[in-house]
Amino acid sequence: MNQSPGTIKRLSLSLWRVLNISRKVIVNLVFFTLLLLFFVAISQDGDKVVIPKQTALALNLKGDIVEQKREIDPMSAFMAEAMNQPEENPEVLLSDILEVIGQAKNDDRVSVLVLQLQNMNRTGLTKLADIAKAIEDFKTSGKQVIAIGDQYTQDQYYLASHASSIWLDPKGWMILDGYGRYQMYFKSALDKLAISQHIFRVGTYKSAVEPYMRDDMSPAAKEANRVWLNDLWGRYKEDVAKQRKFGVENFDESIDDLVTKFKAANGNFAEYAVNNHWVDALKTREQMRDELIKLAGKNSKGDSYSRVTFKEYLSAIKSPFPMVNPGSDKIAVVVAKGTILNGTQSPGTIGGDSTAKLLRKARQNDKVKAVVLRVDSPGGSAYASEIIRREIELLKAAGKPVVASMGTYAASGGYWISASANKIMAAPTTITGSIGIFGLMMTFEKSLDKLGIHTDGVGTTDIAGYGLTRPLTDGMAQIFQLNIDRGYKDFISLVADSRNMSLEQIDEIAQGRVWSGARAKELGLVDELGDLDDAVNAAAEIAGLDNYDTLLIEKELTPQEIFMQNLLGNARALLGTEPVANSGPVEQFISTVRGELTRLNQFNDPQGIYSFCLTCEAY
Repeated sequence: MNQSPGTIKRLSLSLWRVLNISRKVIVNLVFFTLLLLFFVAISQDGDKVVIPKQTALALNLKGDIVEQKREIDPMSAFMAEAMNQPEENPEVLLSDILEVIGQAKNDDRVSVLVLQLQNMNRTGLTKLADIAKAIEDFKTSGKQVIAIGDQYTQDQYYLASHASSIWLDPKGWMILDGYGRYQMYFKSALDKLAISQHIFRVGTYKSAVEPYMRDDMSPAAKEANRVWLNDLWGRYKEDVAKQRKFGVENFDESIDDLVTKFKAANGNFAEYAVNNHWVDALKTREQMRDELIKLAGKNSKGDSYSRVTFKEYLSAIKSPFPMVNPGSDKIAVVVAKGTILNGTQSPGTIGGDSTAKLLRKARQNDKVKAVVLRVDSPGGSAYASEIIRREIELLKAAGKPVVASMGTYAASGGYWISASANKIMAAPTTITGSIGIFGLMMTFEKSLDKLGIHTDGVGTTDIAGYGLTRPLTDGMAQIFQLNIDRGYKDFISLVADSRNMSLEQIDEIAQGRVWSGARAKELGLVDELGDLDDAVNAAAEIAGLDNYDTLLIEKELTPQEIFMQNLLGNARALLGTEPVANSGPVEQFISTVRGELTRLNQFNDPQGIYSFCLTCEAY
């Protein structure tokens, strides 16, 4: 039976109305369910975290320790929490850790600090040193710090070494393997795929593109990497040896020495750790609980020691709506964390436009008298780096001094955005320098040729129709290299002007070479060694401020985003879910390959010029 167009239209409209009404009902049900959960969580807020009169603070850190958390969708995060799914790549703010330890120091209810670090991921030595400094300050209160664990990775052990006593499970393990820089190289694979690589760079040590042009690390890159890795490893050994009261020769850098000691320990990692004075005692979990009960008392159930977790203590001391004194002078802190990309980017990544906007906000705030730019970045887009640097120049022109505070990384583009600051401060273990630039592109004409696919046509100029399916001409290659050469000259020129050094002096220590913060200070690339607090004090001194507050300037959240964030925080406490941090070797390998592909895909400099330190990302 045939139906008229009018009938079909009416049926379609009716169906759409049903679907639309259903959609609205479902959305409203979800919204009011979330709203109900939020108010339930709020109503239980007073009972959510109860800190006993005598308790231990368990510093059970899970995931990566970061200067700034990446932005995640609150609804997706909430649903993952509700379904009890582990959070992917969990992150912990360094500032939150420092605040919790500092508050607990003077909290009479906290009798002992327990370092429970088995889910803490690999963390830069600079951040570890900041946390260790807070632990040492905590110990001045006379309270004990106990490290407990089934195992200790190298980064976890650095913090554990600052404990009053370190306990390890009798079947546990630990080994300190030092620092190394090993990466995958793709040249032969690209050759087999007949992919034409076109690499343009300036800097003998600019090794970010080496994986695409070699099958191994160049001698120059090995030389440079060995220097800064030894600087960091030397600092690690000195710090740990000082805390454990033994010499740096106790570190087993020779495999022969390690095998000899391991044989003496009957092939048992835990016995090796005791014999080598890495840990103080081997205790089962039950023995650990019994000892901690003596220090902190029993919990309400009576089956373990009394403790409050890191997240619980943080939620008890930190207001979701921090109060800002509107009348005081301010030193603004702007965090620049992550890869530098063009345009507007979410927190956890540096956007040329979005980070410049934060600096501009500080400039336009009459109460802000100075700015600290906290940099934790291996670099990225040269164009975006310049957009950010110009805002620093405008801040200085407005009479507001800028201090660059370097975290774990401030290399390549990370140094570019720091260069114009009134003062540059770094930690001794900061990875910085890498002053050089590169461009990278691939064309696929040979790969397509093997498949019988060819590109041909006509154009009105020599460069018309330029693309990835055609060979790169010698003329275009010259243009790209000339542009890279000019970019490098601009880079070393701005560094020379900012550091009051000659182009020749900068070029000698630039060339893409990576330096530790301590070495960078010796070379004149850094003014002073210090942490974020030192940078804030330096900014106050330059601005002539005696009384001031710090003001973190970050992306402003909409009321809906604030609601969802608070909902998520309360729901986590209500549901009691905990993220899982560890991943196996297969997942780590896949993550590495995926990271390489993602990096190439996300780089978005309009001219294809990058100042990025691939070497800095892992050690």
